[in-house]
Amino acid sequence: MAASSPEGVPETQDGKRRQFGNRFLSDPARVFHYNAWDNVEWSEEQAAAAERKVQENSSQRVCPEKQVDYEVNAHKYWNDFYKIHENGFFKDRHWLFTEFPELAPNHDHLTDLPLERQKSEVSKCGSSQDGPGLITEQHGCSCTSQGCETQLPLVEETVIQKLGHLEMCADEFPGSSATYRILEVGCGVGNTVFPILQTNNDPNLFVYCCDFSATAVELVRTNPEYDPSRCFAFIHDLCNEDQSYPVPDHSLDVIVLIFVLSAIVPDKMQKAINRLSRLLKPGGMMLLRDYGRYDMAQLRFKKGQCLSGNFYVRGDGTRVYFFTQDELHALFTAAGLEKVQNLVDRRLQVNRGKQLTMYRVWIQCKYSKPLLPSACGKVSTPHTGHHVLGLL
Repeated sequence: MAASSPEGVPETQDGKRRQFGNRFLSDPARVFHYNAWDNVEWSEEQAAAAERKVQENSSQRVCPEKQVDYEVNAHKYWNDFYKIHENGFFKDRHWLFTEFPELAPNHDHLTDLPLERQKSEVSKCGSSQDGPGLITEQHGCSCTSQGCETQLPLVEETVIQKLGHLEMCADEFPGSSATYRILEVGCGVGNTVFPILQTNNDPNLFVYCCDFSATAVELVRTNPEYDPSRCFAFIHDLCNEDQSYPVPDHSLDVIVLIFVLSAIVPDKMQKAINRLSRLLKPGGMMLLRDYGRYDMAQLRFKKGQCLSGNFYVRGDGTRVYFFTQDELHALFTAAGLEKVQNLVDRRLQVNRGKQLTMYRVWIQCKYSKPLLPSACGKVSTPHTGHHVLGLL
């Protein structure tokens, strides 16, 4: 999990944390000069070695009886995890506001929103499926950008007219009077939720957070920062189709999944994303950061810990999957969402004291729910729509 100032990423002169991808290792002799290096390219030999390691640690699978136990008693293993670590295991993720400005809608990053139309992804060259480098591409419709810009207010006005009944038709629910709603799925002990509440003082913002673990939710509720007038924490099984969320469909502006989707059985991921997608307002955004294929954690697993392809069980009984960009793209688009961002964060972490290097691979995604067909003949999701919809 990420720390409050993760991996030694430098701050700018105004004290703000930079987005990842700003420190590059050009001279291998300097590798121990910093705690981390961004966007590290893998050689063909390194990628091949990682693939061999995965094949090796996947050659012996966990027996079927134990696999059933890890699924049926998943809540027990996560409860035990939080009973042991409580709130001392992870640090607050203040870096999220740099990577995901949607979590602080009334802060200065709103002035940067037009830049969010740039959809970033990693090129798919080289032997690794995720690709070795990070490229930023701008994707737009076939008409001129100026022409599309002039259509946005009309689209927004139409959306307001057609969706303005949502609040009136919905039954009363926690946060029903709020105009901007965020849900974090898999909140743990609140390392994302509490920074959001601390950063946003807008009385019209409401945060929901849920976790599979009753112990984790109780730790959130008993935290001195927990304010029931601004936040609602609840126990929820992401995979339980019979268990409803405490909010109606089309009511959320942002849904956050930070290192949580990887913890569930791959066969259940699609239905979980489908259900979450229905909760988003048109124009709403789903944000994800999770483990990527060949991350150091995957390569460290031993034989006998593999449950299925790229899905493993840790020593404490909790489970983890390692994604590719294409897998996540397929999950989100099948749920009716559109890609805004899908990129790989390849980072070289360094333990300067022990002279160790550790290669981390994470994937970061933003997928939005379409608004209405645009004048360009395509479904359009202008990012200014997030804030207009928040006024409904």
